[in-house]
Formats: sequence, structure tokens, C-alpha cells
Amino acid sequence: MSEIYEDFKSRIKSVLKRVERVKRQNYYFYMRNLESFSGPRVKISGREMIMLGSNNYLGLTSHPKVKEAAIKAIKKYGVGSGGVRILSGTYKLHEELEREIAKFKGTEAAVIFNTGFMTNLGSIISLVNESSIVINDEKNHASIVDGSRFSRAKIRVFPHNDMRYLENILSSYPRSQDKLIIVDSVYSMDGDMADLPEIYKLAKKYSARTMIDEAHASGVLGKTGRGAPEYFSMIGKIDIIMGTLSKALGSLGGFIASTKDVVTYLKHVSREFIFSASLPPCIVAGGLAAVKVIRDEPHLLKNLWRNIEYMQKGLSGLGYDIGNSQSAIIPVLIRDEMKTYRMAQMLDKAGIFVNPVIFPAVKESESRIRVSIMASHSLGDLSRSLEAFKKAGKKIGLI
Repeated sequence: MSEIYEDFKSRIKSVLKRVERVKRQNYYFYMRNLESFSGPRVKISGREMIMLGSNNYLGLTSHPKVKEAAIKAIKKYGVGSGGVRILSGTYKLHEELEREIAKFKGTEAAVIFNTGFMTNLGSIISLVNESSIVINDEKNHASIVDGSRFSRAKIRVFPHNDMRYLENILSSYPRSQDKLIIVDSVYSMDGDMADLPEIYKLAKKYSARTMIDEAHASGVLGKTGRGAPEYFSMIGKIDIIMGTLSKALGSLGGFIASTKDVVTYLKHVSREFIFSASLPPCIVAGGLAAVKVIRDEPHLLKNLWRNIEYMQKGLSGLGYDIGNSQSAIIPVLIRDEMKTYRMAQMLDKAGIFVNPVIFPAVKESESRIRVSIMASHSLGDLSRSLEAFKKAGKKIGLI
């Protein structure tokens, strides 16, 4: 027992030492206090900065209709739900949001969870068992990884977007074996997309179920922002769709959209759903309003993609490697931890808020600045940001 405790202390000491080292060098750019809403410009320590590190892709956290809906719900219902959904904490707002999400995603039904992480954790654990095979892309989100680990299923991992390797895994099991392929439709650190058409084709060929995480695709991809299935003309073909309310939808929570049977099953089996107090009505009302804004105000999606394309062309034109970005996430690959921190420091001094991403969030050889674009960014702010990237990159010797 003492050896286990000593190992625990050693791990704590190692992390604290790393954090202190970064802080001493003024390279600690985590958990900065926002003094304003998460918009195209924010206030940090009284200083206004251009925000290039928010997942508020459509600017809906501060949209008048979203705020008004949340305020009205607070006045009517208060700030909490008072209980878990299955006993005393369900409101008509919860059910209305679930119906709107199902309609938005083109499924029979939907169920909302308190966070995106809980959604993946609670659904994956419930959807497979020890006789199942869970097949993950190597760059899947941590919540998918943890859900798979806790599910007791056998886990297989294929190299990122390697469809040949995926087929090799699928072909090694009989058709009668329960197999669940899980991928991010948009990968959170690279901003690229899963090859859904090929995944669907292979799933049909080898009798596997499919599940996609639409956290960074909902409100961003597709002609009307309905996500990757709309982008690939595949609405209705994916078995289980997971998504969040906390990114382009500007609120908080997660959801599973699928058949009525799957949704009813999760509502009565998933421990993360059953034993968590339900989302406050004000949060649900905000999410519901956000879904309607996406439907009623298509100019937001157009503005977002205008800004995405402007920034992608600008960064690649400067000579930066932005990988295969196909979304509002643009990785500026630096591949060196200290240079990544130096870049973040120089951009911070120039008034640009960015997120340095290093190991273990990515491989040691893949450190980068993660840029996130919003519909509410002005071209002037993006132009100023590109100029800051230009100066910093030249000074560090990256471009």
C-alpha cells in the first residue's frame, strides 16, 4: 500500500514540477480568467484581446434570442432543476429540446445529458458489453477513449482515417460479432473530417454499428449546419449520433440522437443519465433557442465559412502547416514544445488569444497552436491576427 501511495506522490510531484517550470518561463496560458462573454473579442486582466481560442463557432453564447430564452426560463423556473430527470427533474423544455435535436439530426428521437464528456461515457458504456468490439480512430476524443475503456468491451484502434486498416480489423471478426465503430466526425485537434462514406460502406459490409461524435460538426458542417451526415448526404444512415450543446450551440450539455428504442434504452440504463441532476431549465432553454437560430439565421453559417476560408488561406499563405483543416479548427503545426510556447507568448503580447497544445493532448512531435474561428469575427480582426502570426513566425524562425 505504501508503494502505491509513494507512486501517487511521485506522479503529483512530476506534474507540479512541470507546471511550475512553465509558469516561471511565463509560458502558462491555461485557465486564464475571462472578464467578458466568449465573443470575437474578450477581456483578460482588463486587456482586450482577439479571441482565437473559443468553440463558440456561431457566436450563440451571447445571441439576443438565446439570452432572452435563458432569462425567461430563470424567471419562471429558477436556476436549478431540483432532481434527476427520471424522478423529479424533467421539464417540458427538456422534451422539447430533445424533439428539436432529433429533427435537426434527422433521427427518430434524442436524449440530452449534462455534458459532452458524460454523453460519450454514459452511452458507450451502455451500448456495448464484454462480448462487443469497440473500434476507435486513434485520434478520437478522450471521452470516447474513456467510455470505451470503462465499457469492458474489447478495444481495437486504427491509425487516423486509415480505412484499409479499419477493414482489416472488421474482417478479422465474424459478422455475428457485435462491433461498434466510433469516430469524431470532426477531430478536435486537427480540424479534419472522418471518412464517413467509407466507414458506412465498411460497416454495412461487415455488419457493424456506427457512432459519430458531432461536437465540432454540429452548426458548422453541411448546407444548413446539421453536421457531417448532411455534408456527406448521409442523413439517416448513421446508427448513433452524439453531439454537444456547448460549442456551436453556445449552451451546455450533450446529446445522443438515434432510434426511439436506443434513446428509451439509454434513458433507463445509462447511469450518467439516471443519477445526474438534470440540466437547469435556463440552460435547456438557451440550447433550444440556439437550434432555432441556426435554422432561422443561415447568414451565421455563411459568415463562419467566409472567416474559416479567409484564415486558412492566410495562414497557409504565410507558410504555416495547417494540416488538413476542414472545419472551424485550424491547427498551426509547430512540432516543437518550446517554440509553441514562445509563439503563444508573442501572440498574447500582440493581443491575440490562442491555445498552445502540447503533449499529452497531442504527440510530442505534433505540438501546435490551435486556432478556432467564429462567425462573429470581423475580417479586420482576422487580418490583424494574421499580421501577428507573421511577425511571431519570422522572429521564431518558423516561416
